[in-house]
Amino acid sequence: MKIRSGSPADVPLVLGMLDGAVEWLVARGWSGQWGTDPWSSRPRSVAKVERMIAEGEPWVAEIDGEPAGTLTLTSGPGPEVAPAGEPERYVHLLATDRRFAGRGVGAALLAHAAAETRRQGVDLLRVDCYAGSDGRLVAYYTGQGFTPTETFTVGDWPGQVLAMRVS
Repeated sequence: MKIRSGSPADVPLVLGMLDGAVEWLVARGWSGQWGTDPWSSRPRSVAKVERMIAEGEPWVAEIDGEPAGTLTLTSGPGPEVAPAGEPERYVHLLATDRRFAGRGVGAALLAHAAAETRRQGVDLLRVDCYAGSDGRLVAYYTGQGFTPTETFTVGDWPGQVLAMRVS
């Protein structure tokens, strides 16, 4: 697996991975996380991805030259979560292509995010996620070394913030 720096040219790739994730979640009856409509069909979601990639540090994992996953690091959370009050890096838009399920793509991207955070001299890496569906996603991040901190809600969407010290 190779992890390369991304760019605004990767917006269609990221949207495609997010669309695939929505399709996979919906097929399992888990529409609470991202709804039922593809990200690429929602203008506000497309604009959010474009903005995050332009302002942040996108990363793309590749297996045998094929895009397998992505995440974007920024200097802080979105508007629904309070900043940490210290320098931090924040994980956004983590998605993997289901063709590469079970190959550790998400774990590799999160390890890369931790290493990149450390390389930049920042001690705190945070992420937020959907806290519904019996906490499956929270458990995933906990298994990757993150610790749950505060919860939040956006409408009826339950969220969980998680943090990791990287030094």
